[in-house]
Amino acid sequence: MTAIDAGSTRIRVAIADDQQLIRGGFRALLEAEPDLEIVGEAGTGAEIVALVAATRPDVVLMDIRMPDGDGIWATERIVADARSSGTRIVIVTTFELDDYVIGAIRAGASGFLVKDTEPVELIRAIRLVARGDALLSPGVTRSLLSRVADGMRPTTAPPELAALTEREREVLLKVATGQSNDEIARELHLSPLTAKTHVSRILTKLGARDRVQLVVMAYEWGLVRAGFQK
Repeated sequence: MTAIDAGSTRIRVAIADDQQLIRGGFRALLEAEPDLEIVGEAGTGAEIVALVAATRPDVVLMDIRMPDGDGIWATERIVADARSSGTRIVIVTTFELDDYVIGAIRAGASGFLVKDTEPVELIRAIRLVARGDALLSPGVTRSLLSRVADGMRPTTAPPELAALTEREREVLLKVATGQSNDEIARELHLSPLTAKTHVSRILTKLGARDRVQLVVMAYEWGLVRAGFQK
């Protein structure tokens, strides 16, 4: 299920940042887009958790460093609430490889942006995440997830992994290295729709929230470095 209901034409966005100037800048930018609607702003972790509970936005732009519950704390609580299962969280941070970002992705965030991202890329990212796609470029995925894996012993892969077909395992490895559906389709000689279908089935079989969680799973299980055992 994507963040947007089938009949919806507008993406509902909440903004969380402890700096009013940044919140105002985001609001001004997004309100100029006809398909984006701002449902509210929050300056603390507790405020954004309450805002999400009240408004159920499609996407939250989440700052990491906030008082009264930081972005990781807030992300964990939003993701854990079944009533906000359709809400996708995008971490907005100053540094690409901020250690806090790793914790936020593990907590259930659907990706991240740096605060100096070009406006057009911010808008594109919101639309991308709202339809259920990942928000990690291949280069960022490799850099970020290699840090997740550093010094970490691979955990035991779950029994559900055995339910994947050989093709689905190939696709999972491509997802784990940050490839988009179009890139996977080209490399495996599939149509983009077929690649998307494979990813959807993998998400269902592994009980993953989105592509970012698939990436984390693959690194935690040691699949990317070791490959799959036949």
